[in-house]
Amino acid sequence: MSNQEIQENLTELNLGIVFSEEPAQYLTLTVPKENLHFLMSKLKLVRELSFDYLFCLTGVDWGLELGVVYHLESTTHRHNLVVKVMTSDRENPVFDSVQDIWQTANFHEMEVFDFFGIKFNNHPNLKRLFLPKDWTGYPLRKDYDDPINMIIK
Repeated sequence: MSNQEIQENLTELNLGIVFSEEPAQYLTLTVPKENLHFLMSKLKLVRELSFDYLFCLTGVDWGLELGVVYHLESTTHRHNLVVKVMTSDRENPVFDSVQDIWQTANFHEMEVFDFFGIKFNNHPNLKRLFLPKDWTGYPLRKDYDDPINMIIK
């Protein structure tokens, strides 16, 4: 399936998806956070799409928004897709977990929580993965202040 065909297929879902117009290696879209889990389920389960492999999940601090970027691949059809989701709520950033769709998301979501403070609804065991439990703040956020290690902004 071509990128154009994938785009047409997903546009029909009427989920408020916005496709990036910037040239990129993979077709890239942004989905409203309330439609994330539904979209991700469709991406995996619709036979023509079959995005069965989540090969990267990472947190991002875009300055005004916090978000998550998902890189997906169909090992059957050999096509790829990038899905972005974001929120302007920096005090309580929350997205739905996708670990029930792709189990590999389990540890990736814990890592994003650990370093960005993004929470994932319905994650079975969301906790710090690398940093001590008593660590204050989220070191990969742009507004993180670390005077001891002298991180310069």
